[in-house]
Amino acid sequence: MVDALVQLLDATIRVSVPLLLACLAGLYSERAGIFDIGLEGKMLAGAFAGASAAAVSGSAWVGLLVAILTAVFLALVHGFASITHRGNQIVSGVAINFIAAGSTIILGQAWFQQGGRTPPLSGPARFEPIILPGADALRDVPVLGIIYSELLSGHSLLVYVAFLMVPVTWWVLFRTRFGLRLRAVGENPAAVDTAGISVTWLRYRAVILTGVLTGAAGAYLAVAQNAGFVKDMTAGKGYIALAALIFAKWKPVPAMYACLLFGFLDAASIRFQGAEWPLVGRVPVQLINALPFILTVILLAGFIGKAIPPRAGGVPYVKER
Repeated sequence: MVDALVQLLDATIRVSVPLLLACLAGLYSERAGIFDIGLEGKMLAGAFAGASAAAVSGSAWVGLLVAILTAVFLALVHGFASITHRGNQIVSGVAINFIAAGSTIILGQAWFQQGGRTPPLSGPARFEPIILPGADALRDVPVLGIIYSELLSGHSLLVYVAFLMVPVTWWVLFRTRFGLRLRAVGENPAAVDTAGISVTWLRYRAVILTGVLTGAAGAYLAVAQNAGFVKDMTAGKGYIALAALIFAKWKPVPAMYACLLFGFLDAASIRFQGAEWPLVGRVPVQLINALPFILTVILLAGFIGKAIPPRAGGVPYVKER
């Protein structure tokens, strides 16, 4: 029973990583007043770019760099439309999602002729699991051994980076001058502008951070968790990350717990496919796979209390003259 629970929690951590990175990405952007529904598209584009670069270069690090650069480029496009030209932020984000969904398939087929997929990755083209010191020696120790060797050890570098980003994000937002200004520009950009601080530059830095984190999330999907890119491999994770962000009320530590909750449901849906349930019998696979999305709807229907977004969120800033 302990082994089964540890394996389920291990799977929970693995599938929570892209959700967590995307959720923290949206946290930076929305705290600065820029709503970003395009997290899904930037993750997908980053996954494709990262897998393509890793397949061609044979290096997972090159794949990660290219994934981040691609997602940052799309984030700057979103920033150019919504910050510089004061366009509708929702429309811009949806456009990025559509562009990423279509272009990844077209480019994948044109470059690799594998139906939109990239060639399978192996060896240095993937991020390999990191075995922590003493994991093999402690494997046979009851309970603690399997927790250390299976649950804490054996993950790729991006897993540890994702969870490290939670305290880093908390520190940046609540203990630095940049974080104070970022939160202020999402609440009252006019006051920030009056203090002589550029609202535009602050918001652009926020969307760049969003691009970095969504690119890392996409690279994790294609270069660490899987061995290449497949069509629509993000499978709605960007939207679930947005739901987790609202559920967490735009705070980094609750965001981690929300992503772990959604990740647990995702891992459980994979593990319990085809299982027999008491008094119910065999539950359809489609219903099990829909559990994370069902929970999203239930939580956002009002079971999380009143979630108040940043006051200037989604509103283009026009400098008063």
